Amino acid sequence: MYIPSSFQETRLEVIHDLIRAHPLGLLVTGGAAGLAATQVPFLVYPGEGDLGTLRAHVARANPHWRELAGGAECLVVFQGEQGYVSPSWYPGKAVHHQVVPTWNYATVHAWGRPSMAEEPGWLHRQLEDLTRSQERRRARPWAVGDAPADFMARQMEAIVGIEIPIARIEGKWKMSQNREEADRAGVIAGLTDPDDAHRNPSLAKQVVDRNRPAHPEDPA
Repeated sequence: MYIPSSFQETRLEVIHDLIRAHPLGLLVTGGAAGLAATQVPFLVYPGEGDLGTLRAHVARANPHWRELAGGAECLVVFQGEQGYVSPSWYPGKAVHHQVVPTWNYATVHAWGRPSMAEEPGWLHRQLEDLTRSQERRRARPWAVGDAPADFMARQMEAIVGIEIPIARIEGKWKMSQNREEADRAGVIAGLTDPDDAHRNPSLAKQVVDRNRPAHPEDPA
């Protein structure tokens, strides 16, 4: 991925946080049948391997998993906050008009060699972990154990697990870091304007956070 230095994110904990917040990854492979892609919700296990491990599952009826079973490297793309940036938000637009539209976004690309998992114990854990990660925010969370055991056994027969030890990972946060302070202020104002068609408060917060001055280090 092309990453200008001002947009690069190397802190592994920040990268993992994006995966947790936006777990639906795009799993991409290039095998004998050509390029294939499947949207899959992933979980990241930070303590497993130097860069963490990704786990997910796909339907057994999905032919994509058979290409994954070959062990060739795959790519998983996670998309964070994103949205359109209008040139009308820049103060310079009214002065010199030398501005163009762009797009702000955060994304993580992770590479690794996948392995398949079909053991009931592995699949049950993956289903429990994935369900817990989403249901824990609910007042009355649903749990895998709420479903009849024979029903869940049939469900697990219809899926195949995927485990990807991350071999390489990149993070890119393009949040107007390359603009002047006045332009960034204009972007934030535009993204939080209730009357603007491209209002996006979540993206505005990202622009604020990514451009906040770093705190000076404490003296030794």
